[in-house]
Amino acid sequence: QVHLVESGGGLVRPGGSLRLSCSVSVPSLDNYAIGWFRQAPGADREAVSCVRISDGNTYYADSVKGRFTISKDSAKNTVFLQMNRLKPEDTGVYYCAADGRVGTCTVVAGTAAAGTNDYSFVRNWGQGTLVTVSS
Repeated sequence: QVHLVESGGGLVRPGGSLRLSCSVSVPSLDNYAIGWFRQAPGADREAVSCVRISDGNTYYADSVKGRFTISKDSAKNTVFLQMNRLKPEDTGVYYCAADGRVGTCTVVAGTAAAGTNDYSFVRNWGQGTLVTVSS
């Protein structure tokens, strides 16, 4: 069983920054895809970003491109989401998820493009951390 713990959420003003962390309880991240998702109140869960650890291939939602960056610290089995120039519409609970299948980020991107927002195929989820962007 893969255990994920998110941290770093909080209240920030528009234009501010936050860095979310996702600690993953596996011997090595090398064979995993790690995704960040968010869910605003009353809305579907949406994919924000995904990284395939083995080659660093990444996906970003159009709404966060140029503002958010996904990165990793392999030594600590931790994946980060640096969020800059935050907007009120970035508010929501942010979840990280891990899947050992190499094509996960591709499927995440395809699901996002199709607009179905059903990410239940991703196998392991954290409990989420709340991000509130408000003045």
